[in-house]
Amino acid sequence: MNIEVVNRWEEIPAFACEHDEAKFWQTHRLDSRLLSQSLLTADQSESTTISLRMDPRMLARIKRLARSRYLGYQSMIKQWIAERLEAELRGQR
Repeated sequence: MNIEVVNRWEEIPAFACEHDEAKFWQTHRLDSRLLSQSLLTADQSESTTISLRMDPRMLARIKRLARSRYLGYQSMIKQWIAERLEAELRGQR
């Protein structure tokens, strides 16, 4: 399967439903620079450093997965937490 790289936010279409969005992201990925710029913009607000203990094997797997997606592993973890937080908050409404 050939993955297309999204280089500009304007290249991402408006989705009618989550299924359409999921289908799009199966064949596309964000350019790492675009994602980094987005994270830098989000990180310009106040942030707090935390420590998190994790099984070394799990961390190694996370790092491998992040590399395969051209992401920093900490950025990917932060993205996962943000996505899960949004899902949890949507479920409470």
